[in-house]
Amino acid sequence: MNILISNDDGIYAPGVRALAEVLSDTEHRITVVCPDRERSATGHALTLQEPLRVDKISGVYPSAIEAWACSGTPSDTVKLALDALLIDPPDLVLSGINRGANLGTDVLYSGTVSAAMEGVLEGVPSIAFSLTSFTHLDFSAAANFAKKIVSAIAEYPLQEAILLNVNIPAIPEADICGAVVTRLGIRRYKDLFEKRVDPRGKTYYWLSGVIIEEEAEPDTDIQGIRDNYITITPLKYDLTLAAAMPFLKTWTEKLITLST
Repeated sequence: MNILISNDDGIYAPGVRALAEVLSDTEHRITVVCPDRERSATGHALTLQEPLRVDKISGVYPSAIEAWACSGTPSDTVKLALDALLIDPPDLVLSGINRGANLGTDVLYSGTVSAAMEGVLEGVPSIAFSLTSFTHLDFSAAANFAKKIVSAIAEYPLQEAILLNVNIPAIPEADICGAVVTRLGIRRYKDLFEKRVDPRGKTYYWLSGVIIEEEAEPDTDIQGIRDNYITITPLKYDLTLAAAMPFLKTWTEKLITLST
């Protein structure tokens, strides 16, 4: 297969290097196109008001892998790769391995997931990989599972261009209980804006947040990770809330009646 790899942690991040290296000894053709610096939590942002710049990277990845650094967002990198850099279209887009979980509502902000979703928007099956820790730097278990799932797709292709959001618990590989298919749970954060003053006396704010609530029913990705399973969650870009449509049709009819 022809495989495109991207991420949101940047071209030199250990996660993407682990992913590319574990696939470098396979029969697949690997191309890496990543942001030139960390672009986490950028969602599906695109760069429209300034040019995108790219540099070919050498000496970082195995010699058989072509690698590029892009000045844009994760979504920019995939769009640029698909429409300008790659000679042949990819059979699969991979994003990650992200440093930190992308569980539940995290996917709405995640640059990692958005890069993979860009592949789906272009009709290419895609997978987003995340290791559920910001401090654990051993990506070997996640990389080994990524290699397995790529091999499975090569033998049993996905029936349509879908996005698989894969989270791997940050524990020794021998302690992982297996892999489960899940749905998204819900994570709620309390935003914290730390007020600071720069050396010129100008006020600025630094955003951080803490998880204050999680809805983790047994079939969710959040509970799967708690139980030491790798979670695989199929995602789509159609955000339509179908269950609300009958009510809204009735509501709209009443609204029109009131306005006449």
